[in-house]
Amino acid sequence: MAPERTILIVDDAAMFRELESLFLARSGRVTTAADGEEALALARTLRPDVVVTDLVMPNVDGETLCRAIKSDPDLKATPVILVIPGEDAQDHARAVRAGADDIIAKPIDRISLIQAVNRFLHATSVRGLTRIELEAPVRIQLASEDAWGTARNLSRGGMFIETESHLQLETEVRIDFELPEIADPLSSTAQVVWHRDPAPGQPQGMGLQFLAQDRRCVKSIEQFVYERAPRVRRPPTAERPASAP
Repeated sequence: MAPERTILIVDDAAMFRELESLFLARSGRVTTAADGEEALALARTLRPDVVVTDLVMPNVDGETLCRAIKSDPDLKATPVILVIPGEDAQDHARAVRAGADDIIAKPIDRISLIQAVNRFLHATSVRGLTRIELEAPVRIQLASEDAWGTARNLSRGGMFIETESHLQLETEVRIDFELPEIADPLSSTAQVVWHRDPAPGQPQGMGLQFLAQDRRCVKSIEQFVYERAPRVRRPPTAERPASAP
């Protein structure tokens, strides 16, 4: 029998620790901490299989905790899920820059939390966010000029764009795009994280990692990916834009 997996939940609010513990009770052995300092000490002792931490906490917050875990040689492979307030797009960017493996916005949806945690607990190969193919025009806004491209695949964490523009790695841009069957355009800031060089039958392009996103953008992408990914059910409580079918 496989050993029971350990989940470390970190939040300064007892109510949220208890709620998340209840949601994840069947996923593994749940341990909790009230702040980042306590959580880091527990992580070094228990070596949890996944950490779920609130972003905003007094003293040592979730961003600092995530950075500490990712910089610790013994803990850096530990998946960290950051829970953000959900209203401020910059909180999403903070979580990405901290090195979070996944990001969930409050109010926490039970199914989304369970799926996010189980994805790491049951991973048998390289972990990655669910990715789908699509074809959608994208406007890439730079400080001095705009460029255009075509999104070819999408996940909750980023997208791959075919484009003639070649930007340096870590370049930050603003992108505007539309998803099929979702009426209103979406916007996000993003950074270039990899390139695809041109080859016969394969246009050049670049992979973008999302940074600052507002709640509507996050929820719209999450819904779009869940509804179209093979063998993945959209969380029944996820928000649906009024224009979606």
